[in-house]
Amino acid sequence: MQIENILFLSKLNHQIAELINGYKLDKNICYVTEENITEEDLKWADAFVSFKTDASYDYQKVQWVHSLGAGVDHFVHNKSWDEAVLLTRTITSFGERIGEYVLSYLLKDIQKHDQFAEQKRSKSWKSHTPAMLQETKAVIYGTGEIGQKVAQTLAFFGMEVYGVSLSGKDKDYFNKVYKQAEVPKNLLNEVEYVINTLPLTDQTEQLFNHTIFQHVSNIGFINVGRGESVHDADLLQALEDKKVRFAVLDVFQEEPLSEDSPWWNHPNVWITPHISAVTTAKEAVACFVDTLQNIEKGLPLENKVDVEKGF
Repeated sequence: MQIENILFLSKLNHQIAELINGYKLDKNICYVTEENITEEDLKWADAFVSFKTDASYDYQKVQWVHSLGAGVDHFVHNKSWDEAVLLTRTITSFGERIGEYVLSYLLKDIQKHDQFAEQKRSKSWKSHTPAMLQETKAVIYGTGEIGQKVAQTLAFFGMEVYGVSLSGKDKDYFNKVYKQAEVPKNLLNEVEYVINTLPLTDQTEQLFNHTIFQHVSNIGFINVGRGESVHDADLLQALEDKKVRFAVLDVFQEEPLSEDSPWWNHPNVWITPHISAVTTAKEAVACFVDTLQNIEKGLPLENKVDVEKGF
């Protein structure tokens, strides 16, 4: 595949252009926004590079589409895709960033930060012994690059970590990996934490609903995958029923979160604005250039998307 004309559509265009210039690519590059993109732009382009667009475009006009983010659901979920068009995604430090994000909330929980903060407000001197990570268990839904890096981070501290994936194939850092349809009910009842790192696909949409929440007991639930993977009403009910002790939500079905969302005022919910794995312009450009070079050299692409699977 020979790529000559590249179309970037991103809010980071200014930063991307400065970084791209440093690579001195012998390519024709055009930077557009959603306000000024035209059909002629797509006809001109061999490659379309973007993060998340508000509209859908006719990607059949190009040879290659590259996502500046790790997820590609906005390109393929509930949409048809021409298999002749190559789709790749960005792979950078997402796993490390999300691993540290998850770890921070687990430490906050077992070290009883909120409890001691409340005691400070009431000037109450009461001793409570924090737990240790090696005494806890977690199940991570999603054992891909990100889920595996989270597992590695937690396993380093001695946690017992289980994984859930479509295949159930064993992966490093997990005590055991189960198929999504075969997760033992007793395991869900035993773990202290359930962590979602799954991409959005037909198999993961609304996955975290009453069917799962009815089997957990007093867990911490962390969602760094996709908001659409959670049935909001069922999670709220699980919080009410104390099945879920607290929830850390970095992703939502609606972003930005509306002001009347019930999540804002819930006392046992922590909200972050989709920042657990931010794509920096520097990392995004480095991955793009590396992918471009591999395409033109005919080398294997580790970041090629399996469109049928959606990741």
